[in-house]
Parts: sequence; structure tokens; C-alpha cells
Amino acid sequence: MKRKSFLKLGLAAALSLTTILAGCGEKKEEGASNASTVTPATAASAVASTGIKNPRVSFVYIGPPGDGGYTYQHDQGRLYMEKELGIKAKAVENVPESADAERIITQLAQESDIVFTTSFGYMDYTLNVAKKFPKVKFFHCSGYKTSDNMSTYFGKNYQASYLSGIAAGKATKKNLIGYVGAFPIPEVIYNINAYTLGAQSVNPAVKVMVVWSNTWYDPATEKQAAISLLDKGADVLMAYQDSPATIQAAQERGAFAGGNDSDMSRFAPDNYLTNPVWNWGPYYVKAVKSVIDGTFKSEQYSGDMKDNTVALAPFGNKVSDETKKLIADKQKAIVDGTFDVFTGPILDQSGATKVADGKKLTLDEVLGMNWFVKGIDGTIPK
Repeated sequence: MKRKSFLKLGLAAALSLTTILAGCGEKKEEGASNASTVTPATAASAVASTGIKNPRVSFVYIGPPGDGGYTYQHDQGRLYMEKELGIKAKAVENVPESADAERIITQLAQESDIVFTTSFGYMDYTLNVAKKFPKVKFFHCSGYKTSDNMSTYFGKNYQASYLSGIAAGKATKKNLIGYVGAFPIPEVIYNINAYTLGAQSVNPAVKVMVVWSNTWYDPATEKQAAISLLDKGADVLMAYQDSPATIQAAQERGAFAGGNDSDMSRFAPDNYLTNPVWNWGPYYVKAVKSVIDGTFKSEQYSGDMKDNTVALAPFGNKVSDETKKLIADKQKAIVDGTFDVFTGPILDQSGATKVADGKKLTLDEVLGMNWFVKGIDGTIPK
């Protein structure tokens, strides 16, 4: 997922290669045949017995930092790491989850000490390259495969999805919420479920309609999907996408909406509610420091709201004080560990009990979720 699904293939024939030194600067467009040509990092690698003094760091992005969402947040994390550690990293953006990814990761491994691959579909390609370059450390976002020199990292963004659902449940007047899902993979499914449970916690009459865009970043397609939900009567929208298209569609119709991955309030401040956001900077600092000081150990890291890997975006202008307090109280319970999003009783669409009263799903069960909770109108394609 993001995280990203292997379903997203052939993102763009042309890849952008960027050596990024500060901010989301200009992109140098290259043809696909030249996409893996990478300028050597300016920092020399000084290998010591305790680690690597000045590691060369590279990132592989699924989209452009200018998407305003998922890749933007990873890029903000990179910038934070650069500032904290005084290290300049480079990034290759718009890399499809295909064999091209392995080619690009291979070249980066030849010229880097640390490689971050930020999308789910890069998992096997990252592992293949890690086996060939045992001295390079690899960090893969959202996957589940590791090796001696390869870790994974992600977070419990469903915690913030639940809180976003509370805002939606309080905002809707028609008790009908529309949700634009990217791909029917567990990551998207469990976030839709968490959002629905949050909305139902303050408004049991809420129904959530789901449509699939089968895109991560295609504003035109995502906007059309959002409009289709508005046409069916939804007065609140949510989207698990990388673009603000759903929020913009809601604004045009006078509906409320939330986005994904980053603070998208600037796109429609009066129609915006809130949404989950990622905060990757502290993890990137931790990961790079582990290589610098020689303490790297392969792990599967899962951040949450307690360590601030996952957070909630600032509220839109029209979110009430009552709603803000409800969310603050529930967030405190999540952080304190006194509330878990997927605690039973939870029923599926058919009304069958999926989580018994007082029981809660394990993280592995959440990460493998392939069913919708009661109150969702939509199907999960097989």
C-alpha cells in the first residue's frame, strides 16, 4: 500500500528521475530507457567498524511528490531526515511496480548504502536486489518479506480512519456516505471498515457506499468515481487515493469530504473534514541512524498513533467543537491502549459475526482482511 498494490502496473511509460536536494523541486523528465541513469550521490561512503559515517541514501517513489498525498508524505519524511542528519538523499519517482522497478533498485543499490522502496508492489523486486547486495540496507514500505539486510515498515492508519469516520458520521444529514476505494486489497478494505465503524459509533443509521477506481493517482478517474457517489445521494465522501479529486468533487456539490495520506484541507477548507496522515520523518531518521551507528537489525516495523507515525489531519473549518471533542476522547483511548478499532462485536455485510463480543482482531488478521462490515454497500471483487 502503500502499501501499493501490485495491481498498479504500467503507471506511466515515461519515468522521472530526480536528484532531490531540497523540497519538491523541478523534475527532469527522461525516457523509459534512461530512467535508471542515476547521478552518484555527493556524500562519500565511509565504512567504519561501527557502521557507515556518511551513508548514501536513495528513495524509490510510486508517484510524484507533487501528488499532494502518499508520495508527498514520503518526500516530506525524506526532507525531515535530511535536515536532522545533514544527509542529502536522492529519489527516483514514478516507478511502476514492474520489472522496471528491479532494474532501478539494482542501479541504486550499486551507488547507495541505504535504499527505501516506498510501495507494496516493490516487495519482491526489493528482496531480489537485497540478496544480490548484502552490504546494502533496504527498507520496504508495507510489505511482509524481510532478509538479513532488508526491513519492512508501515503503520496502523486504520486508527485514524476510525476517527475520520466519527467526523463523517456527525456531518452527514442523509446518513449516506460515499467512499472511493483505490484497489480491493486488504489495506484499503480495513481502512474502509474502520472508517465505517467510526461513523456508526456516533450515527448507527449510517450507510457507506463503496466504488473502486482501480487507481492510486488518476485525478480524472477518481473525480468521476466521486461524482457517481454524489449522484446516488451521498452528502459526505471519503477517498483512499493519492489525489484531492474526491474533495474537489465534493466542494463543487456542497458536500463534505476527507482525503488520504496528507493534510488536504487547502483544496476545499469549507468542505473538508479530516483524514489520516502519515508522518515518516522520525522513522527515516531512526532507520538511517541504525546504519550509521551499526545497530541495524532486520525488523517489521508497524507505527501507530502513539508514536505519531499515524496522525489525523487538522479539521476543516466547519467541523463542530462537539465532533472535535468526541474524536479527541477516542484518540486518547486509542493511544492509551484502552480502545482497539477492531474489537467485537463486529458483523459482516451478511450479518454474520466476524469478531465476537469482547474479542479483538490480531494485527495479522487486520492486515489480511477481505470482508466488509455491516452497513457497507459495495462488493469486493475476487
